[in-house]
Amino acid sequence: MSEQPRKIVIVGATSAIAEHCARLWVQGKPAELILIGRDTSRLERVAADLKVRSPQSVCNPLRANFLDPDAIQTTVDGIAAAGKIDIVLIAHGALTEQEDCQNKLRTCRETLDINGISPVLYAEAFARHLAATSHGTLALIGSVAGDRGRKSNYVYGAAKGMVTRYAQGLQHRFAGTGVKVVLIKPGPTDTPMTAHLKGQGAKLASVEDVARQIVLAIEQGKSITYVPGKWRLIMWVIRHLPDFIFNKLDI
Repeated sequence: MSEQPRKIVIVGATSAIAEHCARLWVQGKPAELILIGRDTSRLERVAADLKVRSPQSVCNPLRANFLDPDAIQTTVDGIAAAGKIDIVLIAHGALTEQEDCQNKLRTCRETLDINGISPVLYAEAFARHLAATSHGTLALIGSVAGDRGRKSNYVYGAAKGMVTRYAQGLQHRFAGTGVKVVLIKPGPTDTPMTAHLKGQGAKLASVEDVARQIVLAIEQGKSITYVPGKWRLIMWVIRHLPDFIFNKLDI
């Protein structure tokens, strides 16, 4: 009897990191992927690319709302009703300019919503179904920006800090069960979202390497993973700097 393909749900499937994770998953063996996003044409492009790479895989694009709680619940309930879920990767977000957040409260609110509240709502909706089966891995992409508020991106960092605290609580909730919760904290990565940083000369990790480390962390069920790994030490230092030193830094 052949092994059933794993059912993998990716929220924010059109992000560069998520797309490269999906490629790695179908590269290993056929999988059933549900690709959630807001742009139908981009979702279909990602699904078509994955089908070329793995004709035996099933890739279902699903356009969904990312902010309305009732719509999110309906989307997740529909996915769960179709069968047991093996992996959920919540990968969506947007890196907005800190200055725009300071000058426009609407932008500030949108940044908090899409980077903090929306991932938490999706995770909580999926958590209920994973709890019912005591099976599966729920992975959330946070950011090193959530480790300590810095003037360069503190609104975005606050949203990612929310994801960190939420993931920690979820890990406590599911400790000793069949459900694993994985928190991933990437450093700056070479994606369209960080194109402006690259233009400013920032050194960015390759999206391929970041995706490879994320997929490995999910397979191993690690509770927290910094990618690349050097960011664990970097952020440990930043978190522990005394204020009188930290406040002199232009970061």
